[in-house]
Amino acid sequence: MTQCENNGEMTEEGTDGHLSVVMTTDPVADVTQTKATDVVPSSSYGIEFYFQCAVIIVGVIGTAANGLILFAMIVSKQHKKQMLIFSQNVFDLFSSFFLIVTYALKLGNFYLSGVTGYWFCMLLLSENLVWIPIMASKANLIFITFERYLKAVYPVWSKKLLRNWTLYGAIAFALGSGIVHPFAITFTTSAVIDGVCHAYVVWQSRMSQVAYGIFYFVGFYFVFLAIFVFCYGRIVIVLRRQAKVMASHSTAGPSTTNTLSKQMQTNVIKTMIFVTAFYAICDRANA
Repeated sequence: MTQCENNGEMTEEGTDGHLSVVMTTDPVADVTQTKATDVVPSSSYGIEFYFQCAVIIVGVIGTAANGLILFAMIVSKQHKKQMLIFSQNVFDLFSSFFLIVTYALKLGNFYLSGVTGYWFCMLLLSENLVWIPIMASKANLIFITFERYLKAVYPVWSKKLLRNWTLYGAIAFALGSGIVHPFAITFTTSAVIDGVCHAYVVWQSRMSQVAYGIFYFVGFYFVFLAIFVFCYGRIVIVLRRQAKVMASHSTAGPSTTNTLSKQMQTNVIKTMIFVTAFYAICDRANA
């Protein structure tokens, strides 16, 4: 499953109109009690309730689908040969699982108080544990693209560079970046106010909020899309060059070689369009 499962947006916590205004409240100012959480019963079911239920269903489907993929890879022992693909599905599995947990807890409509309530907000209701595997999967997707790029464009270098320790390092870096980024944003822009978790609305200033928005768009949207287009575009160019060389030395006839080459190029182009388009759509849906 892709990031489209995670429609719980980082700014979606502000469901009331006044939350659209930049808040400068101290995140821990209201954490003065020691009691954890009390449930506040909901008097009626609104559209938000049904939306949360729909998100839970999507999370269940995503968890089941990724679980089956991981099981199939382990049984076929492909998890050792395709470590980056395997880790990608692991990240997607955890994002789907925490999506279920987070939105199931949101249905409880808890009143937050004390230190436990504060951490309950920072880790769960803020969707922090959902965003950690999402951000990790984004970085991991870039490493998958680089891996394919090296194998196609620089096959000799790829044999030297793409060792197990390199791949493990890439996965560790993806996970580390996935942890640092959401934690930094959540703990500096979220707060428990009057027993309610307000996530990603407590900014030092409007300028800092805009600056982060620009940083996120350029770094995680524009740059990522540029990398996808460049790497897969270069792969297509290399395949065309190889096809011309193979056609001039082929004994099976140039028509057969050209047909196989066109199929390979078509598959690469389809992959580029698929990855780029879905990333562009899903990232904007989650933004």
